[in-house]
Amino acid sequence: MSNKLIAEFMELETKTFKSGILNYYYQDVFEGNWFEEGELSYNLSWDWLMPVVGKINRDEKYYTFENEFRENLLDIVPYGHIEDVYDAVVLFIKNFKTI
Repeated sequence: MSNKLIAEFMELETKTFKSGILNYYYQDVFEGNWFEEGELSYNLSWDWLMPVVGKINRDEKYYTFENEFRENLLDIVPYGHIEDVYDAVVLFIKNFKTI
């Protein structure tokens, strides 16, 4: 899973608790909670994944990053299964980070 990559892309706040495990603070519409890496749900929940797509679509620095990875992502969103959109998001992030 690449949920950690997405959490870093989304610039989630991090904190290491007494257990020594890094946690990510995820805020939804109503409340926020701390999640360990294995609990991040970008690959399982549209509620988690769509804000990532929104960030890619709205933020000018990503909007001007015109290439097949961004176009592919935006083409898949209306018709794709969550697994397809998740894979396209991960591919976009990995390729954006290389520029």
